[in-house]
Amino acid sequence: MADFDPEKFEDKYAHYFTELQRAYKNAFETMNERYDSDLVHAIDQQVLNESEPFYEDGEFRVELPENPTERVTAIVVDEEKLTTTLERYVEEIESELRSVFGVDETDEPKA
Repeated sequence: MADFDPEKFEDKYAHYFTELQRAYKNAFETMNERYDSDLVHAIDQQVLNESEPFYEDGEFRVELPENPTERVTAIVVDEEKLTTTLERYVEEIESELRSVFGVDETDEPKA
């Protein structure tokens, strides 16, 4: 793992592309094991493919594209189930980002 530098995260794809891929892949695998795989695949391909991770004020967050639930058209799913699963998926990605980059929720990056 590369040492995490919050300033370099502004140009994340140049500095941390591999780590970002790993965090998203780990989150996908966790979600795919625990939730409806068709729904997880649809969210991954139709919403998260246009998401953007950020690191601000010591925390990672994932910004979703506009109207994320309306983007899921590959399957028919109850709105509440979709929203709940999407929220859980984003939490999992943020958790994986903290793990991959060695950043605790309340700490600065670990050396």
